[in-house]
Amino acid sequence: MDIKENDKLFGLLGRNISYSFSRGYFAEKFDLLELEDHKYVNFDIEDINHLFPLIEKYKNQLKGFNVTIPYKKEVIPFLDKMDKKAAKIGAVNTIRVTKKGKLKGYNTDFYGFKKSLKPLVNPSHKKALILGTGGASKAVAFALKEMNIEVSFVSRKKEKENSFTYEELNESVINTYQIIINCTPLGTHPNVDVCPNIPYQYLGSSHILYDLIYNPSKTLFLKKGEDQGAIIKNGLEMLELQAEKAWRIWQKS
Repeated sequence: MDIKENDKLFGLLGRNISYSFSRGYFAEKFDLLELEDHKYVNFDIEDINHLFPLIEKYKNQLKGFNVTIPYKKEVIPFLDKMDKKAAKIGAVNTIRVTKKGKLKGYNTDFYGFKKSLKPLVNPSHKKALILGTGGASKAVAFALKEMNIEVSFVSRKKEKENSFTYEELNESVINTYQIIINCTPLGTHPNVDVCPNIPYQYLGSSHILYDLIYNPSKTLFLKKGEDQGAIIKNGLEMLELQAEKAWRIWQKS
């Protein structure tokens, strides 16, 4: 991409992010708004310590960036300030560069997830299982707690009191937890033939299966849920909502 001296620069910070949703989304947005001096680029770095040289390189142009795997938690020590909700969540996916060049971290993932899940939820949905324990799972847990939904995590090793291993998921657990959210990368293109190892046979029409993955639009996790009559949703609307929230934050600069 040809970056000119007067361009306002936005980007995505992550590792192995050639597939990036954000770059295409914001390129289209800038075209629609006729913002020819706005550019969105992928900052694909091997190590979080490469962040400051990157900021120095574009210090007069960089206005904000999104953060994705694996840096949503790792980026926190590099920030000057954090929004209160991002601090409570313990993960950042949006950073605004202030007029004084300071970095302020926000979390718009929880907003996008909460707003996209809400229309599917009814009073019977009281408990949720979160598959995975990375940065995105923290935002999902925060959103669910705001909705008064009890949360438990599932991971390969038992990490906390309110957690399960995959081996512990049985018919009783699946019947108790009516919402199941995949916050792992399992099933992402091109590895579309894999899915989280849960007992899908115990799912039914009272369950919601939500996958943060958006490519493919229907992962094997969602297909298996749909086959059992569950309500299913992928992560595309969440991404769009969090991107719009990030755009509003950047416009404060």
